[in-house]
Amino acid sequence: MTIPFIDFHVTFLDMIDYIGTFAFAISGVRLSSTKKFDLFGAFVVGFVTAVGGGTIRDLFLGVTPFWMVQPSYAIITFLSLITVIVFKKWIVRLNYTFFIFDAIGLALFTVVGFEKSMNAGNPTWINIIMGCITGAAGGVIRDVLINVVPLIFRKDIYAMACIGGGFFYWLSMKMGLQTIACEIIAAIAVLMIRILCVHYGIELPSLYTDDNSGQTRIRRGGGK
Repeated sequence: MTIPFIDFHVTFLDMIDYIGTFAFAISGVRLSSTKKFDLFGAFVVGFVTAVGGGTIRDLFLGVTPFWMVQPSYAIITFLSLITVIVFKKWIVRLNYTFFIFDAIGLALFTVVGFEKSMNAGNPTWINIIMGCITGAAGGVIRDVLINVVPLIFRKDIYAMACIGGGFFYWLSMKMGLQTIACEIIAAIAVLMIRILCVHYGIELPSLYTDDNSGQTRIRRGGGK
C-alpha cells in the first residue's frame, strides 16, 4: 500500500532539501505579508522562493525541474503558509525572522545545488555555480515579485556566501570526509558567513557614478 505524494525513501540530502524548502517558503510568505498580499499571492511568492533557484539549476543541467515530479514541494509550501498564519504574531512582527529563515534556506539549498550538480558529473567550478544559483536565484525572483531590489544585487554578502559554502564542500571532499560531513560543513559555512557579515557590517564595495564628473567609481563600506 502506498500513500500518494509521500516518499518514504528519504535521504539526508532530501531532508536538507525539504527543510530548505520550508525555510525559504516561510521567508517568501513572511516578506509578502509586508506588502499585504492575499493568501494566494503569499503562497505563490513562497513557492517561487522555494523552487525558483532549483528550477533554474535543473534547466541548466538538462533535467525535469524537481518540483514537477515530486508534489511534496507544493505541500511543504502550503504548510509554511499555514505556519505563518498560525504563528503570525511571532513570525511576521519580528523583523529578524525573515533573515533567519532566508539564511537557513540559503545555506541548505547551496548544499543541494552543489551536490546535485556534482552527481551529474560536472566539474567543481560548475558545482559551485549551481550551488550559488540554487541558493540565491529563488530570492531574486521573490524580490522581483514584491517589487524590491533583489538582495543579491545589494551590498550584502549573499551570493558570495554560497560560493564560500561551495568552496568548503570541495575542501571537505579533498580532506576525505564523508558526504554527510561535507554537507553539514558547507551548510554551516554559508550560514556563518551570512550571519557574521551582517553582524559586523561586512559588505562588498558598491559601484556608482559620480554625477559631477560622470566617472564610474568603486565605493567601499557601502556609503551613500
